[in-house]
Amino acid sequence: MKKITFYLDFISPYAALAFEELPQALMGLSYSVTYKPAALGVLLRHHGSLGPAEIPAKRDWTYRHVMWLAHSKGLTLDMPAMHPFNPMPLLRLAVATDPQGLPNRYVCETLFRHVWQGGADAVDAARLQAITAELAPERTITDDSVKAQLKAHTDDAIALNIFGVPAFEVDDKVFWGLDALPMLRAYLEGDAWFSDANWNAPLTLPSGLPPKKP
Repeated sequence: MKKITFYLDFISPYAALAFEELPQALMGLSYSVTYKPAALGVLLRHHGSLGPAEIPAKRDWTYRHVMWLAHSKGLTLDMPAMHPFNPMPLLRLAVATDPQGLPNRYVCETLFRHVWQGGADAVDAARLQAITAELAPERTITDDSVKAQLKAHTDDAIALNIFGVPAFEVDDKVFWGLDALPMLRAYLEGDAWFSDANWNAPLTLPSGLPPKKP
């Protein structure tokens, strides 16, 4: 059985769609999934990247695209009342539901649907209070251990050179994005393409861009 670590942030509509699609995409295969909340904003800053919502034209396209993808797949996805927003309360709530900071699928599903179904404000105080009561975590989101576990999960992602979510790690290989699910399935099925030569080929490809100034 292959062990997959799914790095996610509830702010990401692509992560929400990948979460819904994963069981069907890997149907019939033997695998287990560990869900690791990781702060997308921290990953972006580490790699010097802007989020799609920070580039106005890309923001418009991203929202259009994810709504189309959901429609095409027969999934429900409603844009929240405000996006982007600060996802830290939701990330910490997910972490707080498990002693190791690893929420189960039910918790992740509940939080994704809290954000992406109904079109409400994802971080409205009353809604946050209600979903906290529903999930009944043993720790509060302000607990130092919760903050430390979320940071550790995000650091784990950075150590794997993960630059965005959703990201799936298996056997030290990282598959990024909703559209990587077929590729992930092929790997789990033992496709011979995933030899070291093919997988590592990009590492030896020279770049024609000038080096960045310090």
